[in-house]
Amino acid sequence: MVSRSEDRFEIAFFDVETTVPTRPGQGFTILEFGSILVCPRKLVELESYSTLVRPADLSSISSLSVRCNGITRDAVISSPTFQEIADTVYDILHGRIWAGHNILRFDCARIREAFAHIGRPAPEPKGTIDSLALLTQRFGRRAGNMKMATLATYFGLGQQTHRSLDDVRMNLEVLKYCATVLFLESSLPDIFTENSWVSPNATTRSRSDGKSSAEKRGQMNMNTSSSIKHEDAQVSSFTNQRTGENHPIASLRTQNAEVSNLVESITAQPDPFDMGPLSIEVQKELNQPDTTMVEVPVTETPNSSSPAAASENCNSSVGFLQPDEVFIPSICASLAPLYRGSQRIKLLHKDVTLQLCCRHMKLRFGINTKFFDHAGRPRLNIVADASPNLCEVLDACDGIAQKLSVDSGSNSEWRPVVIRKEGYYNYPTVRLHIQTAVCGDIAIYATEIYQKEPSGTEQRLVFTKIDASELSTLFKQGSFMDAFFSLDPYDYQQSAGIRLVAKKLVIHSN
Repeated sequence: MVSRSEDRFEIAFFDVETTVPTRPGQGFTILEFGSILVCPRKLVELESYSTLVRPADLSSISSLSVRCNGITRDAVISSPTFQEIADTVYDILHGRIWAGHNILRFDCARIREAFAHIGRPAPEPKGTIDSLALLTQRFGRRAGNMKMATLATYFGLGQQTHRSLDDVRMNLEVLKYCATVLFLESSLPDIFTENSWVSPNATTRSRSDGKSSAEKRGQMNMNTSSSIKHEDAQVSSFTNQRTGENHPIASLRTQNAEVSNLVESITAQPDPFDMGPLSIEVQKELNQPDTTMVEVPVTETPNSSSPAAASENCNSSVGFLQPDEVFIPSICASLAPLYRGSQRIKLLHKDVTLQLCCRHMKLRFGINTKFFDHAGRPRLNIVADASPNLCEVLDACDGIAQKLSVDSGSNSEWRPVVIRKEGYYNYPTVRLHIQTAVCGDIAIYATEIYQKEPSGTEQRLVFTKIDASELSTLFKQGSFMDAFFSLDPYDYQQSAGIRLVAKKLVIHSN
């Protein structure tokens, strides 16, 4: 790719694929860089560049990394190091508008870290376009969770490969489709809104005020040249300075504060799926999803451990059936709307959402503080022995949900909810996910956690913060608990199944 000395008007769409940290303090390492220079007037590809990158430490490419992007150690062993491609990457990015999906919180940071690691100044953008933030604001949540894979499915663009150049091209196509839809809707807004085709206010609410977010993001990810510091300046580049013509994606502009505010809100929520291991012993569970961080009203913050509060919260167990109370022929699955254009499978028992209660479950594995998800958060999962009655119910749910999944056109690999490993056939297990939630500006456990005294008294435990180490002292291997959980089918990145989301856990005191 030839370096240009003239005004750099092109938009540099780019994406990086990285390793996935598997231990505290371990950072991300770039495994692939891909970019496309795009003409802002016609949105056509001018030049492209991509390369695999060999990390200094090949052992950083874990099985979880391979699962995420398919890049193996053998694939990069003969590839250049980042230091060897640094000149090319700098020439591509420096002084141009940077564009990509979720680049403000991820890709931009990885580029700056990589240049800092080799002791060189990082390239600086003329402006930055993060399509995750912009489309969440402008396009709403009609397409789903606004991930690239979801948007591509919504528009029928195929499956995301999680390879840099492919993802960049998909990002560009998604932007074109979204801009076209928004343009058409703007011509007849009353008709579109009246027919419920559009949800103009469907945006994600921020967890912090825009000003402080803007300042933080401004320092972290919006370090522009001294003459151009705001999104307004970058939007001006969408207008050809020679002709004064407007360009197709000019309508997607937003202020820095808006971008920062949206990014804070979107990315503060963990990915709703965890594709990593809980422990070496339960490696077969790798592709089951993690829990979702949801937002709850501040008024729902759990009160302290007063007996009244504990008594009131015990009502949360109403509606949960014990396995021997489930009449298997009455279990069915139906499709329920999730977001506009998408659906989810819902498991029912006698036309009521199926939720289960299993008492005196024995913990096989508690919280393991050594394992983290791709975002560096501890995995809040526990594994418990499953009784024959529970296995019978869950196996039936698996079969029913899987059939509906296949009939609905999914070709994802189905992961059984009951874990049966060689050597453990007499002790099938299930994995429970402990939920977290955002309550105002504070992250809390959405799963209610109680401690049951030998006398039978249940006391709700109150936590000031989310702390995996603190939970690990409560959920000890071999201890017993009462578990109340929902059955939530999922289908993500060619892996499908049912996850068990803990609503309430009662730990038995020794």
